[in-house]
Amino acid sequence: MLPDMATSARTPGLRERKKQQTRQHIAETARALFTDRGFERVTVAEIARAADVAEQTVFNYFPTKEDLVYWRLQSFEAELLGAIAERAPGESALAAFGRFLLAQRGLLGQADPEARERLAALTRMIIESPALLAREQQIFAGYTRSLAALLAGEAGAGDHDLEPWVAASAMIGAHRALVDYTRARIVAGTPHTRLARDVRARGQRAIALLEGGLGDYAVKRAP
Repeated sequence: MLPDMATSARTPGLRERKKQQTRQHIAETARALFTDRGFERVTVAEIARAADVAEQTVFNYFPTKEDLVYWRLQSFEAELLGAIAERAPGESALAAFGRFLLAQRGLLGQADPEARERLAALTRMIIESPALLAREQQIFAGYTRSLAALLAGEAGAGDHDLEPWVAASAMIGAHRALVDYTRARIVAGTPHTRLARDVRARGQRAIALLEGGLGDYAVKRAP
């Protein structure tokens, strides 16, 4: 029985890796088409042909066309909520959020020329697409709801308590403002190393501004 159990335990892992590879391949194919021609000018059928998969396969992995661009943001939300939920006793939600916000991730945290070019192309593609900008607003609203629910659960707040919503809206608002600032600087052609430094400085200023109202809110209690 042990060999069979070991085989069955490995099989889901292999299957999941293959699914991840397919998802990655479809998303990268779509990104290349989007950045070359614009999001609205590319159809899902064209993406499927370029990726050598069926059109239904694309939708199996990405329920909407916009998800082909934003598919990684689900894991970003989980990481954000995890960073706040798992903060040390005595630390406020804002402090944990600030530490998470100021960490350099993704293409902005990479210094090689290819990463800079990809970041610039991706930025232009997003800001030129009304559909992607609208979907992004929905995603940020979802972040706010999730963070408010986390803070409310920790505090035992009622359904009509405003504090968790106000705190979550302020923190996610700072994140949104930093995203907008970063994109504006990218489009303006700011050198990559300077951009990373400036974004961090702006983020620190944003967190400092929120500190006056949220510095002692949602301080985690010792177990």
